[in-house]
Amino acid sequence: MTPHPHGPAAAHGPDAAHGPGHAHAHGGGTTGTEPDWEALAEHLEREAELNVPFLEEAAAWLHDLTGSREVTRVLDLGSGPGVSTTALAHAFPGAETVAVDSAPGLLERARARAAREGLASRITTRSAELPDGVADLGTAELIWTSNVVHHLGDQRAALETFAGALRPGGVLAVRERGLPTRYLPRDIGLGRPGLQARLDAAEEDWFTAMRAELPGHTRTVEDWPALLVAAGLTPTGSRTFLTDHQAPLDPVARAHVRGRLERFRTGLADTLDADDLATLDTLLDDTLPEGVLRRPDVFFLTATTVHTAVRT
Repeated sequence: MTPHPHGPAAAHGPDAAHGPGHAHAHGGGTTGTEPDWEALAEHLEREAELNVPFLEEAAAWLHDLTGSREVTRVLDLGSGPGVSTTALAHAFPGAETVAVDSAPGLLERARARAAREGLASRITTRSAELPDGVADLGTAELIWTSNVVHHLGDQRAALETFAGALRPGGVLAVRERGLPTRYLPRDIGLGRPGLQARLDAAEEDWFTAMRAELPGHTRTVEDWPALLVAAGLTPTGSRTFLTDHQAPLDPVARAHVRGRLERFRTGLADTLDADDLATLDTLLDDTLPEGVLRRPDVFFLTATTVHTAVRT
């Protein structure tokens, strides 16, 4: 499979999840089913940085999970701008950590981040399309992939390919889904209460349509532990991590929330009713006290689930 040139292999690591409010806005440089990941680089990096506490906690958990086994090589499949790559490199100081992506601009950001954090000697980058490019990457004791599998038409086959790159005793960690991000109260004093619940419903419909358009799309029950078993692995546990930035948000986080809402406004314009579109327009008006850049009740809260399995 050779998808959009900035497609699944650039599917954003731990940073952006699925949907118009995240990295997939149809108005944000999208061609076909896949966004222009290069154009979304700043958004991807900013969202990943908001998730750094989760990434560090997840990396420490994976370190504990690998136990006494020596980890000499880590693959970050769909690394995006490399925020997850550096978290993994810090957790596994004896390993070569490889950022794998198809977008050159994102790999350049990963190299720059590695240099800033003093990790340039231990982090390398590889350009590859997923899943086919995995065969050329070599093997590793740990493979991390975040919000990538749902960009691939046959999710079960993709996991089998990823599992095939594990060394005996190696661990595959798959970040997929969790709970929808929340950043506003149910009743924000504008329009009908429950705006985010309606955005979630519209986003789920968008997500289903997006997957149906992927090359080789195969409908799969998204029971991730069961899919890992089908890939020939033995599950070693799933864990959900909380990211909680409380109100009032700092300017960087506020700007990120505004970007998400702007992508919702563009990507779901044909789905939402006039009242919700008007509410989004008010939230996006930077001159109004009700806008997200000025109102005091904006927060950022999400729960992210990581599923793990070992090659026995």
